[in-house]
Amino acid sequence: MGSMNLSNSKNRDAVVATRSVSSSARTVYLDDKGRQTKSVRVLRAPIERDLEALLKKVGGSDPLAALSDALIKGDPEVDLERTGAFLRDTSRVYVDPDQKIVHAVALWDILKNPDGTPKERRAHKTSEQNVATETPLKWSGKLLKKSEVWNRFVFSGKLQVVHVNGLTYDFLFEMARELEQKDSLLLVGAGAKSNQPLVFQRGGTPYRGFLEGRTQGDSYCLILHLSNLELKAPSKEKAEWLRAAKCKAPQASSIQHASNGSLASTESDKGKTSRIPRSGSAPKSIAACRPRDSFPSKRRTSAADFPSGNIICRARSMGSWRCSGWKAEKRCL
Repeated sequence: MGSMNLSNSKNRDAVVATRSVSSSARTVYLDDKGRQTKSVRVLRAPIERDLEALLKKVGGSDPLAALSDALIKGDPEVDLERTGAFLRDTSRVYVDPDQKIVHAVALWDILKNPDGTPKERRAHKTSEQNVATETPLKWSGKLLKKSEVWNRFVFSGKLQVVHVNGLTYDFLFEMARELEQKDSLLLVGAGAKSNQPLVFQRGGTPYRGFLEGRTQGDSYCLILHLSNLELKAPSKEKAEWLRAAKCKAPQASSIQHASNGSLASTESDKGKTSRIPRSGSAPKSIAACRPRDSFPSKRRTSAADFPSGNIICRARSMGSWRCSGWKAEKRCL
């Protein structure tokens, strides 16, 4: 159990406790004799018997072909004494390209763009914990609606904030009730302006904190959601390219032909039906249909009538295209 120095909206602070939120296992795996099983770590292969080491050992102009012949003739990748051994107490070490242990390691932080390309490279700095210091975590006042937070951030963990005595119970209960009434999450950060990430132990991962409050009678629940990854939408041009690429898939087979050789797109709740004539070859891409209120009813249409938007598109390699459904999901199957 950890601790946290936290302040409320009235700028009053208190040292409270934090604990991990974990659920008990509901599924128990048994072997053929009814004994409970458990997960173990095994040694896949020693370093001298991994792929790179074996390629260097066989050599030649085509080491992959030579290694393939060696695998057919024998088992050079298997060490009968060590392969498959159970691993218990292990330590992390750093190795160089020659698989030799190195003792002087320089750590670097590499920042990347959303497309994965390196953006910045800088020396790694060991961060100090900042949640249980003499300076409390201030009430930032930045409230975010729950629907907005769930769609913007990826949560990697959570902590429950609990009281340690009667005074801190009242302190946390009022905080939980205030957040529940506003149906929002409070952005929690370190520093004078609450714009610094939260670090719970020295050298730990920095997180953004989002505090959620719930109450039921005299009980309360304060959950601190932790995130170190934010979701960002791609540019408009890249989004159009991704949508078109996802909607291609002419090899998918998931629809049936209508009786006259055409494929139908139907809106059952409003009784609107339109047909896409069989064109002989599937278009390169179909993005999506127009909104339901502007969809042309009772007339023949073609793939050109569906220039953009979001709709589930299905294709068949031997037939036509079908837009099935004005679904809420904004994706292509």
